[in-house]
Amino acid sequence: MERDELAAWLHLTLAPGVGNSTARRLLARFGPPQEILRQPLSALRECVTQAQAQALCAPPPKWQAQWKTSCAWLRGTDAQGSARTIITLGDARYPQALLDTQDPPLLLYLMGPQRLLAQRPFPVERCLAVVGSRNPTPQGAENARLFSRALHGAGLSIVSGLALGVDAAAHEGALDAAIDGADFAATIAVLGSGLDHVYPRKNLGLAQRIAARGLLVSEYPLGTPPLAVNFPKRNRIISGLCQGTLVVEAAAASGSLITARLAAEQGREVFAIPGSIHAPQSRGCHALIRQGAKLVESAQDVLEELRIPATTPTTAAAPTGAAQAADSPLLQALGFDPQSVDALVARTGMDAAALQVALLELELAGHVARLPGGLFQRLGRG
Repeated sequence: MERDELAAWLHLTLAPGVGNSTARRLLARFGPPQEILRQPLSALRECVTQAQAQALCAPPPKWQAQWKTSCAWLRGTDAQGSARTIITLGDARYPQALLDTQDPPLLLYLMGPQRLLAQRPFPVERCLAVVGSRNPTPQGAENARLFSRALHGAGLSIVSGLALGVDAAAHEGALDAAIDGADFAATIAVLGSGLDHVYPRKNLGLAQRIAARGLLVSEYPLGTPPLAVNFPKRNRIISGLCQGTLVVEAAAASGSLITARLAAEQGREVFAIPGSIHAPQSRGCHALIRQGAKLVESAQDVLEELRIPATTPTTAAAPTGAAQAADSPLLQALGFDPQSVDALVARTGMDAAALQVALLELELAGHVARLPGGLFQRLGRG
């Protein structure tokens, strides 16, 4: 992009009181931002309010600083050598899937390998959103990781929001299956802040890994902090980039349900993994299923619905001894709902000391997770 062109786009996006919808109306009327900014006040007043027209006729208060920051950012690289670019609404690389939504962002800031940024980086037919609780059960986090690993192995880019919990597990699962030099992103993280303000900071290392083998994306100008209002808004980009959204776990009032609703409104598929009737993190998924979301039990269910052939096995290979563990009387008694030691003593007839030892062995082998409150939960791995 030419410097003057970028300067005009930044002017348009930073003009006080001129939001996305007003900017799109101006673009439709006058053409590129350079043409909009050349218009006299009288011409602008035919399309926008007096206050908006006046805002467009003078540089916004933060325009000069943002211009310098953006130019410096575009010239820079990180330790992984990730490239940077800004895609405008008029760029040939702008994702068609987002153009087809109700509120496409004017600008997209991107970080990732140069080979991805140089092409159309968001083929909707190869993108799937995987979202869920920030506080998942151990099984929920494992499901997010295993589903994402299998789905990326089948040729899908996994899109999520870099949040703690399910989002992070989904990104990690896709990265586990990533192939060096692939012509599509392993995973795409859509941030609710500027790309120079990764949030949460705990996921900074994960963000760096994504920038090396996938894409970091934001509509927010550099320097934008992680404001709470931004996160529900960015969910429209997560769902809008994808042909479907998979909700792994979600409480009854979860931000993931916003993403699922937006996906449905955008005409995209919605999938949900059922869970325990006793787990608060499953209630959102169960509500989605009652509303018509497709219940899925394996990655293959998603691939079949999207008519994508599975190129690799869609479940993780069972670890050595997994078959024997599955036959364990203790695991059979545990089932898949969280259980207390007292309940397991009653079910198995084992004394408490022996039961604790057996549970520790299963926990170390990765078949059981220890939960708060002295509860234990079986982890399904097949």
